[in-house]
Amino acid sequence: MQLDFSILIKYLPDFGAALLVTLQVTVCSLLLGLLFSIPLSLFKISNIKPLEWFASFYTSIFRGVPLMVQVFMMYFGVPLVLPVKFTAFTAGTLVFSMNSAAYISESMRGGIRAIDKGQYEAAMALGVKYVPMMKDIILPQAIKSVMPSLVNEFISLLKNTTLIASIGLVDILRVGQLIQSRTYRAFEPFFAIAVFYYILVMGLSFLGKLLERWVNKSDRR
Repeated sequence: MQLDFSILIKYLPDFGAALLVTLQVTVCSLLLGLLFSIPLSLFKISNIKPLEWFASFYTSIFRGVPLMVQVFMMYFGVPLVLPVKFTAFTAGTLVFSMNSAAYISESMRGGIRAIDKGQYEAAMALGVKYVPMMKDIILPQAIKSVMPSLVNEFISLLKNTTLIASIGLVDILRVGQLIQSRTYRAFEPFFAIAVFYYILVMGLSFLGKLLERWVNKSDRR
């Protein structure tokens, strides 16, 4: 059977709409994941044992359970035990952000631990309180030191968004599956999907490198 990529032309609007959904889920998950990871990383370095235990338990859950199972549990399982009903977009975004927070918080914890204790002591000697010290001194340095691992996590998150097709949200993968079911051709749509994701990942990698250069340039100043 010869390849025929012309069958994809009439589905380009569907791919465009699905690409927008993929980007929306990724960006929302990134922002929420970063937001969740900051208190989680601070809990992990806290001297308050219950907070440390909670953060460790949280991370163990999201690192130990397959992501597909997490997506199904959020979309199908949680509404069975709680009076809530998630859309596929909301369920996917929540799971991806909570999962990313677990991994990002581990990187952030390592970055915070790597900062010299003298900076803590100097800040305390100057009368800087804990919250301003973390916000203005410690966390900016920690984020800079773990920037490469953050970019890798963002790339993994982008690729993991294909799992939202399993709960009915029409992303790029779902469009490819629909094309396959209608045309009985698999290579062309999935090759197009591979190209889409490759371009997205390369774009994100390029932006990550630009951000790292900007951060290093600001350090040299």
